[in-house]
Amino acid sequence: MSVNQPQTATNIDIAQTFQIEGLDVRGRLVRLGPALDQVLDAHAYPSVVSVMLAETLTLAVTLASALKYDGVFTLQVQSDGPISLLVADITSEGAVRGYARFDEQRVDAVAGEVQSGAAPVPRLLGNGHLAFTVDQGQDMERYQGIAELDGATLSDCAHHYFRNSEQLDTAIFLTSNHDAETRRVRAGALMVQRMPHQDPHGEIDEDGWRRSVAILASLTADELLDPDLDHDALLFRLYHEDGVRAYQAHKLFHRCRCSRDKVANTLKSFPRAEIVGDDGVSQVVCEFCKADYTFTATDLDALFAQSES
Repeated sequence: MSVNQPQTATNIDIAQTFQIEGLDVRGRLVRLGPALDQVLDAHAYPSVVSVMLAETLTLAVTLASALKYDGVFTLQVQSDGPISLLVADITSEGAVRGYARFDEQRVDAVAGEVQSGAAPVPRLLGNGHLAFTVDQGQDMERYQGIAELDGATLSDCAHHYFRNSEQLDTAIFLTSNHDAETRRVRAGALMVQRMPHQDPHGEIDEDGWRRSVAILASLTADELLDPDLDHDALLFRLYHEDGVRAYQAHKLFHRCRCSRDKVANTLKSFPRAEIVGDDGVSQVVCEFCKADYTFTATDLDALFAQSES
């Protein structure tokens, strides 16, 4: 594998698939930076909420990159904890977006514990589940997976899902860093999976799989989040003894899919009396990007006239 000189602009906001040579082991490397900034800048989340949403987005990209789909992959985390909802989705083109719902007082009450190293899932999420869906349009069957929030971290919960639902040997390293001064969050993940053995009579290389996981465990958060460390060079450092085949990195970027036309179509599916305030105006704010769509009485006259014609 050729190793290029570090180029910061190309080492972040990427998802990369790789294959460990000679083993039935495939992996995904994900790094998110400026795309996270654009997601989070639309909100004024507390630090611990920003970090949890960043890790949810990173996990969503990691899981999505393991699938072949043409549409939208969505990861939702629902719970009875201080953070009641985390939503992240990524299109097959690489567009990411996300948002969180939380109780500010409950978050403030546990934020210090989490920032001091307490397990984030029990403190911030509590009991609940994570669910992912793959939506490829009206003519395609929708795929869904669900797992309980079982573990100290989101990566633990993902391990629980693969172990119990997919029965697929999987190891994930998921990490993030929040700069209190700049309020910028960086996140990354590295996942390795042992693919189902194609030859039922062939030997399964248990030592090779254990070695792949042990090498993954040697990875540090600083290495994974270093924008000056080329992603090809990182994979080569980890897996050069077995050999690693890195495929072309897929670029990630922030883009919300809301639009005035989409909001209008949603509004006209409801009785007019249910969508207007006392002033006769309807105002809709996108939860993902906070774009504000206002429909005056005149706008609504035209909209409902269209739906009646």
